[in-house]
Amino acid sequence: MKNQLTRRQFVQTSAGLAALASNPYWMTSRSQAEESKNERPLIGAIGLGGQGTGDASRASKYGDIVAVCDVQRQHAERAKEKFGGKAEVFEDYRKLLDRKDIEAVTIGTPDHWHTEIALAALDAGKHVYCEKPLTLTIDEGKQLVAMVKKTRKVMQVGTQQRGDQFKLFGRAVATVRSGQLGKIKKVTVQLPLSTEQGGPFAAQPVPDGLNWDFWLGQAPEVDYCPERSHFRFRWWYEYSGGIATDWGAHHMDVAHWALDVETSGPLTIDGTATKLPEIADGFNTPKFVTVDYLYPGDVHLQMHARPPGDEGVLFEGEKGRMFVNRGRITGKPIEEQDADPKLKESIMAAVELLYKGNTAKMGDHMGNFFEAWKFGKWPISDVVSQHRSVSACHLGNLSIRLKRKLTWDAAKEEFVGDSEANSMLKRAQRDPYKIRSVG
Repeated sequence: MKNQLTRRQFVQTSAGLAALASNPYWMTSRSQAEESKNERPLIGAIGLGGQGTGDASRASKYGDIVAVCDVQRQHAERAKEKFGGKAEVFEDYRKLLDRKDIEAVTIGTPDHWHTEIALAALDAGKHVYCEKPLTLTIDEGKQLVAMVKKTRKVMQVGTQQRGDQFKLFGRAVATVRSGQLGKIKKVTVQLPLSTEQGGPFAAQPVPDGLNWDFWLGQAPEVDYCPERSHFRFRWWYEYSGGIATDWGAHHMDVAHWALDVETSGPLTIDGTATKLPEIADGFNTPKFVTVDYLYPGDVHLQMHARPPGDEGVLFEGEKGRMFVNRGRITGKPIEEQDADPKLKESIMAAVELLYKGNTAKMGDHMGNFFEAWKFGKWPISDVVSQHRSVSACHLGNLSIRLKRKLTWDAAKEEFVGDSEANSMLKRAQRDPYKIRSVG
């Protein structure tokens, strides 16, 4: 990705707009014809469980929800009523994407469906807001990056800590990048202990209104049981990556953002301290996750599960420590800023610079998405950075499952001298739901 222009480079160059014009990730804005045709763009919502409906609700502030899609009929019908009763209802996302008048879609499906639906939407000329974690595998992320490059459409990922909680996480990132903590020695990505454990679970009849085969998609064919669907799908490796990708997608992203490795990754990964569940036909992602990473600059990053309330990111540098989560930001550097108005002002000015070249929408993650494709700018949670941060989570899961330390070449996005590990960068897929490849 030699021609890629990072957000920081955009800010630092006075010729930023000219440089972006030749950047393969440059996003084209809406034309004047599109603007005059409809001041409120038309939106399709795909996947309408709790989070998906929430995403659609936030999108409805900026556009009109004219189509809803879910393999659970009741979810789609409920969403239709929520958004005024006029939206067209679909079970098959491909039919929704056939509507030429829809400019953008929200994707709130289970994780294993994110990539194929996003690829199809981008290929159909739609802008995409997709829930986290972005992908199920590292290869899927590479396909998404390639499709965004090919179509020049905007893709925003729902790691809203970059947007909705910018006063906390943006401040933490700016503080680390300012050097106030000195050289960073260790970063701890602290995940909540919310993973469910249990099984085996008995097969049950498929509920009325649910297309179970379509729900499974590319994943292996199995009998229905309620523990595999809705919120609890995330504790099955077939459909997600457990807590490592569920919350890791949020907090690993903050760590990458602060360390300025948004287009890179770790050098080594060691998840051998984590034990996998041994119950057959039950939840199969670990609750007590510990993965140690080595990043460039001799930075030790540890992903580790902690008691509820302690989840967040802890930065430790030569000059101090700082902790941040969705409720607070604490530590000596923050105390110094609060005691020195000029220092705090400079840090908060640096926070604003993190968003320059993106949009002015700070504190509104969905608004940032709409503003990005309306004015041809980068979204704050772009496909490249989010592919790389969730890739680090996937790498941890692969080390856990292989039960050995791994060495990673971030430039080539492959393991060094490990054909077995490289074979796991993608997964076997079931017909007829195989994910398309971007040529």
